[in-house]
Amino acid sequence: MAESWTNSSAAADLLIGLDRAAPQALHRQIETAIREGIRSGRLPLGASLPPTRALATDLGVSRGIVVEAYQQLVAEGYLSSRPGGYTRVAAGPAPASPAAAVEPATEVRIDFGYGRADVAHFPRAAWLRSLRRVLTQAPNDRFGYSSGRGVPELRLALADYLNRVRGTVATPDTTVVTNGFAQGIALLVQVLAARGARRLAVEDPSPDDDARLHARAAGLEVIGVPVGPDGIDVTALAAVRADALVLTPSHQWPTGGVLPAPARAAVLRWARANDAVVVEDDYDAEYRYDRAPVGALQGLDPDHVVYAGTASKTLAPGLRVGWLVAPRALVDDLAAAKVTADRGGSAVDQLAFADFLAGGEFDRHLRRMRPVYRRRRDTLLAGLARHLPEFRPAGVAAGLHLVTWLPPHLDEDAVVRTGLARGVGVHGVGPYRLTPGPQGLIFGYATLDPPAIDEGLGLLAAGLRAH
Repeated sequence: MAESWTNSSAAADLLIGLDRAAPQALHRQIETAIREGIRSGRLPLGASLPPTRALATDLGVSRGIVVEAYQQLVAEGYLSSRPGGYTRVAAGPAPASPAAAVEPATEVRIDFGYGRADVAHFPRAAWLRSLRRVLTQAPNDRFGYSSGRGVPELRLALADYLNRVRGTVATPDTTVVTNGFAQGIALLVQVLAARGARRLAVEDPSPDDDARLHARAAGLEVIGVPVGPDGIDVTALAAVRADALVLTPSHQWPTGGVLPAPARAAVLRWARANDAVVVEDDYDAEYRYDRAPVGALQGLDPDHVVYAGTASKTLAPGLRVGWLVAPRALVDDLAAAKVTADRGGSAVDQLAFADFLAGGEFDRHLRRMRPVYRRRRDTLLAGLARHLPEFRPAGVAAGLHLVTWLPPHLDEDAVVRTGLARGVGVHGVGPYRLTPGPQGLIFGYATLDPPAIDEGLGLLAAGLRAH
């Protein structure tokens, strides 16, 4: 049998295999392997080859054999070598440079993007203090795999906070910590589908990702329920048969309607009659400017409502911290799905957020940010009145965005294109509808300072006048 020799280090890097029974001399075999590597581009121009002694050791041959192979390839121009230096590849195409980034046709200089907190105001010093306390004081077992519900400290802190601020009926045992709302709704859809759910109802308009995306991926039918000025149309909902309903009752996304008490009661009657689950997406309830906060729907019927919240709009989306407060019948399945998804998430981040909450830092951060966002909201409203008086604002009392309904002679896609041509990013309501409806624009203001807001509105207005 022919004997061959390969090794897992230097020789393997060059893909050199020696056949000692072959008629070709060993140094010729080495030359051939390296030459083919250069010609194929696998060994690019400028690549360093192993020292002759190291390669000889790996191949189990004398150093002279490797030296002879290298010298022949240097003579042919494939390699270059100098005393005391590396032997390098001297032939072949130059290494490919990274592809140049494709520049957008028009740079968006002022972006009224929505759904984003101003992460420049993230309370780094306070968060660092929480991290230090966690790393020095947390019990050792907290750094193992979690049960899927989340660390006990965070579930306790969340239940206390949500009951105090949002009027929920939450306990540590009914709270599941997730990696943001996106994972929370994905886990919930997964659990409901496994329990036989076949149809999910959503507000129309509503976000086109998260709930709708995961429901369709799980094979559920998605049904849209129209939205009026105050939120979901409960008259239309009464005719819907679904296993779950995703709702934003405290600040409808994106129109900003607040569901009144009679409509809330109607939603809960619908849930009981259909043995359905209402998913309450409470995405920006902490930011109220012109009216008192509205309590969570979950507090009225914790057996039929799953309360979903997140730190993405209040602290930073990069933390990936969210939570579900679920009916007890769903908690075990949600925790099991969470373990399957990621073994429970980051204990350090959860413990830090628990300390941040319990120490009052979260409340202090919100108190600092409310006037910041309110000034930006006020600037946006004043700018709309001055530059674009035909645009009708709605949903202005809370959150980090507002909607403007357009006059009949304007098309939202055309307005979006006009803005882009002037370097202004605005976004239409149309992409978030399941059925046609009034045309409007979504203006996020959380990440723009007042001068940029006013400048962006002026540019958009100038573009519309020019057309």
